[in-house]
Amino acid sequence: MDPRHAAYLEALGVDVYVRRVPAGDAAHAQAALRAGDGDVAGPAVGESRPQPATVRPASGDTAGAVATLGWEELRATVATCERCQLHATRTQTVFGAGDRSARWMFIGEAPGADEDRQGEPFVGRAGQLLTSMLKALGLRREDVYITNVLKCRPPGNRDPRPEEARSCRGYLERQIELVDPAVIVAVGRIAAQNLLETENALAKLRGRVHALGDRRRPLVVIYHPAYLLRSPGEKRKAWLDLLHAKQVFQRLERGEQVLP
Repeated sequence: MDPRHAAYLEALGVDVYVRRVPAGDAAHAQAALRAGDGDVAGPAVGESRPQPATVRPASGDTAGAVATLGWEELRATVATCERCQLHATRTQTVFGAGDRSARWMFIGEAPGADEDRQGEPFVGRAGQLLTSMLKALGLRREDVYITNVLKCRPPGNRDPRPEEARSCRGYLERQIELVDPAVIVAVGRIAAQNLLETENALAKLRGRVHALGDRRRPLVVIYHPAYLLRSPGEKRKAWLDLLHAKQVFQRLERGEQVLP
């Protein structure tokens, strides 16, 4: 293994010694890598494999007003947004950051306290871990575009409410259109459920390629780094998710079909 990748995996808390990983998981991941299979984190032996999901993103009532805005107009519109009650408690909006023409787009659920203070997504402890996760994929933060479903911090870091997500939906959809990524990565359960309009558990959303919207953009789901900080025992599964995302991207770059 490349020493740099070993260092990144160590930062993630992932055990790089194959013998210490359960044999079934290690064999499955290695076989998938050799075969170029995009479904690294697939079901265990004996389980039925869920079919890829095709979903249409719900257009919030902001969609029509922002559908033609460019980057600077969109950022300015978000900065002065008062479409839901979160404007009254925020320090500032958190628009997004990174390469505006990135091939990878990462979407989390909402800003936290650090993000609310600094105006940038994923800058706290979870953001530091996300940076390590990106490095494990061979990416830098400046290589990708990172944003959230919500552009304002919910008080107490509570989950986004449906009406708040609807208010921000048009902004997010416009960001996706402007970036035009090859692959979208939903970071965590809340982001995935909002993007895919589902109440399915994270376990049913991981390890698959979902089609988002009329343009059927490939979307994969990974664990949120904040969850991994609370549950370090899940970091091995998170590594499988990253392998899955990387293989989906590689297949797309080769011009292969990743969706039925």
